Amino acid sequence: MSRARVARRIAAGAAFGGGGVGLLGAAAVGVVLAEVQLAKRQVGTAPGTDPVQPPNADGMYGGAFLDPADTRSALRLTMLGDSTAAGQGVHRAAQTPGALIAQGLSAVAERPVRLRNVALPGAQSDDLARQVTLLLANSSAVPDVCVIMIGANDVTHRMPPTRSVRYLAAAVRRLRTAGAEVVVGTCPDLGSVEQVYQPLRWLARRVSRQLAAAQTIGVVEQGGRTVSLGDMLGPEFTANPRELFGPDNYHPSAEGYATAAMAVLPTVCAAVGLWPEEERPDSSRDEGFLPVARAAAEAASEGGTEVTAAMPTGPRGPWALLKHRRRRRIHAPEPATPNTATGDHGDAAPGTAPGTASAPHSDGQSDGHSGTHSDKKSEQALRKEAGVTRQER
Repeated sequence: MSRARVARRIAAGAAFGGGGVGLLGAAAVGVVLAEVQLAKRQVGTAPGTDPVQPPNADGMYGGAFLDPADTRSALRLTMLGDSTAAGQGVHRAAQTPGALIAQGLSAVAERPVRLRNVALPGAQSDDLARQVTLLLANSSAVPDVCVIMIGANDVTHRMPPTRSVRYLAAAVRRLRTAGAEVVVGTCPDLGSVEQVYQPLRWLARRVSRQLAAAQTIGVVEQGGRTVSLGDMLGPEFTANPRELFGPDNYHPSAEGYATAAMAVLPTVCAAVGLWPEEERPDSSRDEGFLPVARAAAEAASEGGTEVTAAMPTGPRGPWALLKHRRRRRIHAPEPATPNTATGDHGDAAPGTAPGTASAPHSDGQSDGHSGTHSDKKSEQALRKEAGVTRQER
């Protein structure tokens, strides 16, 4: 059975209350999860100690763009999900994915961005209802865009994928109804965990991709966008575990989070109408309109791929637009006045004003969606914002 059919079956089960664990079956999934849990015990927090809480990065970013004459309010960005969204594994607020995305969004918009993070380390998809309720408690402060990163704990805790997708789709529906744009970073590749060995690594990767594809269908059908992280992060994390994994060898390092932020940022900007790129697909980059199940399966196989709703439902079901967003070169702006940002970000990278971000220029061209010269420069810029240097690692 193809990954597209498996993803469609899981998504249909989520919509109509079905169950099941997907193509691999309960026995194989149980073996994979036992191995991943063992790896977590081997590389995670020492027994008898409390896990280190992620740094609080909430506050205002892009203080250089504060202008009393500008009547527009700051853009509101919210992070939801699990420890990846929270930024567990790093020690500085500026290194969390929320801070990195807020910095980049502010640079593109040339407006301040107010970040709020309600993600909970260890959360599964059933916790999203609580997070959304907390977020929407103040109806006058609905975010402009929400980023959700969820799924790894669903896999490791054996939550049936149909339930996982159902909880995620319900959260996206509530946020879209409230007026927020939603971008979901789909389930990461658990096969990249160093202590998971073959053949279980292959099985873990397959389970992760099945859930990621099903998540994409559920999110797109509710009006959200997805960005696949698993295949993009997996090979890079496997090849460079000492650099891209944090001290616990399970959560990303500062450089790993910068890699993820680089993948999500273009879609966040596009969601609020800021990315300087036409929405028409580029066939030379393997972009196009596809049935949503097929688009979801292809996205799960190629990291950094965006999927969003595109056409009315047809004979083969809903259609989606599959895109590989170009990453553009980011340059540091000249702040209007020093130290204009608000919020507590005293741990900003040396040589940068707290809360400021580097500004993009449309002249940074890309030759494709992977391995280009501008891609590397863009990633280096975000890593610089996070204060990442090889000496620090």
